[in-house]
Amino acid sequence: MVSTYLDYSRITRDMRSSLNRVAQQPQIAREAQYYKENIGNVKTVEEFLGDYRLYSYAMKAHGLEDMTYAKAFMRKVLESDLSDENSFANRLTDERYRNFAQAFSFSSSKPMAQTNAQQDALIGLYNERIASLDTVMRGEMAYFGAAMDLVTDVDQFLGNERLRSFAFTVFALDPKTFSYTEVRDGLTTSSADLGNAKLAAATRRDEALKLYTDLDTRIKALGAIDRLTVELAAAPAADKPAIQAKIDEQNAIVADLDAKLPPRDQAPALMTSLGQELNTLNGRIRNLDTYIAMKSFFNFNPDGSVPAGGKAISDAKKTELNNIYVFKKPGETPLGGARLTGAGALLNKEYYEQKIAGITTIAGLTSDTRLFNYIVTAFGLKASTTVPSTIENILTSDINDPNSYVNTQGGEYNAAFKELHKAFNFQPDGTLQPGKTAQDADQLKKTSDGYMVRYNDKGDTEDEALVKRFKLLVNSMQSVDKLLADKGVLKFTLSAFGLEGEDLSARELKRILTSDLNDPRSYANTLRDERYVKLVKAFNFNPDGTLGAPKLAQSDADMMSTARDYIIAKSRFGTDEEKKVAKEKAQDEAKYYTAEIAKIETLDAFLKNRRLVDMVLVGAGIDPETVKTDYLREMFTSDLDDPKSFINKDPNGLKYREIVASFNFDKDGKIVKGEAGQIQTRRGLITTVDLFLNQSLEEKEGADNGGVRLALYFKRKAPEINTAYDILADRALSEVIKTAYSMPEGLQNAKIEAQAAFIERTVDIKELQDPEKLEKLLQRFTALYDVNNNTDVSAGLAILTGGGGGGVSAETLISLSQLRAGGR
Repeated sequence: MVSTYLDYSRITRDMRSSLNRVAQQPQIAREAQYYKENIGNVKTVEEFLGDYRLYSYAMKAHGLEDMTYAKAFMRKVLESDLSDENSFANRLTDERYRNFAQAFSFSSSKPMAQTNAQQDALIGLYNERIASLDTVMRGEMAYFGAAMDLVTDVDQFLGNERLRSFAFTVFALDPKTFSYTEVRDGLTTSSADLGNAKLAAATRRDEALKLYTDLDTRIKALGAIDRLTVELAAAPAADKPAIQAKIDEQNAIVADLDAKLPPRDQAPALMTSLGQELNTLNGRIRNLDTYIAMKSFFNFNPDGSVPAGGKAISDAKKTELNNIYVFKKPGETPLGGARLTGAGALLNKEYYEQKIAGITTIAGLTSDTRLFNYIVTAFGLKASTTVPSTIENILTSDINDPNSYVNTQGGEYNAAFKELHKAFNFQPDGTLQPGKTAQDADQLKKTSDGYMVRYNDKGDTEDEALVKRFKLLVNSMQSVDKLLADKGVLKFTLSAFGLEGEDLSARELKRILTSDLNDPRSYANTLRDERYVKLVKAFNFNPDGTLGAPKLAQSDADMMSTARDYIIAKSRFGTDEEKKVAKEKAQDEAKYYTAEIAKIETLDAFLKNRRLVDMVLVGAGIDPETVKTDYLREMFTSDLDDPKSFINKDPNGLKYREIVASFNFDKDGKIVKGEAGQIQTRRGLITTVDLFLNQSLEEKEGADNGGVRLALYFKRKAPEINTAYDILADRALSEVIKTAYSMPEGLQNAKIEAQAAFIERTVDIKELQDPEKLEKLLQRFTALYDVNNNTDVSAGLAILTGGGGGGVSAETLISLSQLRAGGR
């Protein structure tokens, strides 16, 4: 019989080849093929437990073969929520059960419209757009002010889309339907001529409207005659005279109109023509009103040039335009609701501070809507119930009278009432004392400070309501149609990506949202607009519009597993205090990992974030300093099922299989969208199959030599050992340590604390993570195992060891075993 050490060395020298030999055995190959082909069809725990071949294969792979009979127990394990520390699997001491549950997704595998990360990202985009409104608006105003100084003719102005857009916003011109020629003519025609053109259009509109009305009146009169004639024929004799009188009245109207209108047979065509003309004239009059307003701001000569020595628009007019611009479109949310920006608030503040100096009565304060709204906002009063009389009652109250309005009214707003009262100097009659102002410097400052803090409260409250409603809909959404049917939520969604003004039909939106971004010919990709791509990425819809699996670099289960492995790796050794500190730091890093990995869209993006990469490597027990990015890229782009691929040929490839399998990158580095309801991720499948091979290898080799099986098992489990108690909790692990370090027989029957103390004195648990030191320990074990178990060794070896090996080093035993093998 070959020694345990040589058998062990033969197997581990090329572990991949050893495992491949096992994998090629007919029975094992058949079971692996069956598992791979059928596990994807399983949707429920009952289906899994009911297929004995699948269930027993997985149980053996995870070292739970002896528990295969306990289906009720294993059902509870599989249904455990691993994110809940108090779930069944997490409360079990034996980590094998948690690892088994982790290999599946029965508790969390379900389609969803959005993951938390996708939802947070979309809401974040919306908030960013709101926050940027003021910045964008200021930028547009600054550009308009500077660029208009360089404009020398009207064509230069209208040809600059940014300048034109600014002006069109102020004057409510549609940038999609405007007539270049009309706008140019409006800016270069004199105000008098524009007024005359409007008068002529209005006159013709009135004439056309009169003609249209007369034609319509004649038609209605003829209809009345027909109706009354029928009524006359059926009426009793007594009613006929009254009906005939009505007919005569209508005939008189028709006769009068016939005398001045075209023939009746021409009326339908003429009315159609007049209706079209009226629409055109109304539009023309509206446009002329706009051009007259524009003409009052801009200074273009009839030939389109700017007057010599002048500007296209004066500085004073620029300021006036800016004020209009601030309170127009840029001051609206993407959803169209009014929202005051910072610039608008500053303009209101400036207006208030200029006007308040001249206010001498409460009536003067409350009659100016802008001033009234300013103080309502500044003191946090309820806008819907605060009216001018409220302000008057507050400001004319006697603060020293406990029964006065300011002391008894307002309810929850009473404190605000009192603050408002203190901020003004009005007398009970609503006037000011001679020499007094409505507010002194301190009162004015307090009012303006309050306004600048509270001016956007309404918008913030509306946003909170929008976000809440969005979350409720998304959480209950079953298909893309539900999103498209809710106009409010849909507009909120589109606004996050700047698409609210694109006039997309429901059909177009559905085609976009159900596009496969990995297909360059998909509808969203053919639009060649990054905004649509981002919109698709924000949801998880299948091509048929149903909910699908999230398209993530890692599944939620694998994210959680990676983060957990990192925390364990960083906090597994040291004193209790050192572990505590390390764990807290690692938990912060884990939060970063789960937040950032959800944003990763390609392999390149992942590999560029070395912070994420290093966390994955540390969690897998690999020193990041020893791994280069190009090497990792080779691993990630390998085919895990191809024996000739880089990951399966590289000596260290086995360590990377589970890492690569935990990500959803294809060979091109793009994310592959998983199937909704899939109960096992690629990582779970690869881990299960690889574990089954390891179990089969250990079982096969252990049939001839139990020591080899123990050594192989210890080598596989060593990365999971954190304490002496982990060893003592596993009979196979403890047998290796007891043998390797010759634990006294009496100690083996002592209390568990004493055994743990022996292991802690004898073994540096941290060194089990060092491949070289681990190998030396297993060399020691395999050599001593042969001696302790009286295996077939040479007589010379038995003599040299004295029958028991006491006093002879493991290195000597190993050397003698090697000599024995070499002599055969």
